[in-house]
Amino acid sequence: MQKREDVAIAFYILFLTMSQIIAVKIGDFSVFGFVITAPVAVLIFPFTFQITDMVNENFGRKATHRMIFIAFITQILMAVFILFSIEVPAAPFWGFDWSSNPVEAQQFWSNFFGSTIRITIASWISFIITENLDAILYAKIKKWTKSKNLWIRNVFSDIPTLALDSILFVSIAFIGTLPLETVVNIIWGQMLTKWFFGIIDTPFMYISRGVINGKINLLGNLFAVRQQENEE
Repeated sequence: MQKREDVAIAFYILFLTMSQIIAVKIGDFSVFGFVITAPVAVLIFPFTFQITDMVNENFGRKATHRMIFIAFITQILMAVFILFSIEVPAAPFWGFDWSSNPVEAQQFWSNFFGSTIRITIASWISFIITENLDAILYAKIKKWTKSKNLWIRNVFSDIPTLALDSILFVSIAFIGTLPLETVVNIIWGQMLTKWFFGIIDTPFMYISRGVINGKINLLGNLFAVRQQENEE
C-alpha cells in the first residue's frame, strides 16, 4: 500500500515542481481558433488535481492531506535552493552561449529564478488552499454519492478549485508586473484551459482505479495487490 502511495507522491511532486519553474513563461495557445493567454504551466498543473483525486479515491482523505503536506515541504526547500543559487557569486569564466560576461549571465540567472521565487510564493498560497479544498470536496461528494459515479466527484471537485487556484495564483504572481487587463485575461485563459483538462482527464481516473485495484495489470507487481477498503 505504501509503495503505491509513494509512486503517486513522486509524480505529484514532479508535476508541481515543473509547474512552478515553467510558469514564468506566458504563452499563447490556439484552441479551436481562439487564442488563450496563460502560463505555460497550465498544460501540466491540472494533473496535480488529477493525482489528488486519484489518491483520495484509492487511499483516502488522510493519505491525500499527507501527500499535499510532503509536496509543500519540497516546494519550500526548492525555494531555498533557488535563493542559494542566486546568492552564490558567479565564477569569472561562467556565462551562456550568447554572453561570455559573467555579470550579464548572473543578472539573467537572478532575473529568471527571482521571478520563479515570486511564482513559488504565489503557488504556495494557492496550492495549500485549493489542493486541501479539493481533497475535502472530493471526500464530501464521494460520501453524498455513496461512492458511485466517479466522474461526478472528479469533475465537480475540480471545477471550483481550479477556478479558485487560477484567481489566487495569477493575481499574486503577476499583479504589479503586468497590466490589470492582461492579468484578467491570463486568469480567464488559465481557468478555461484547466477546466478543459479537468474534464477530459476523467477516463484516467477510472483507469487509475483499475490499476491500483489490480484489475488492470499496467505496472506489474507494483499494483498487483488489490487495495483494501479505506476509512473515510
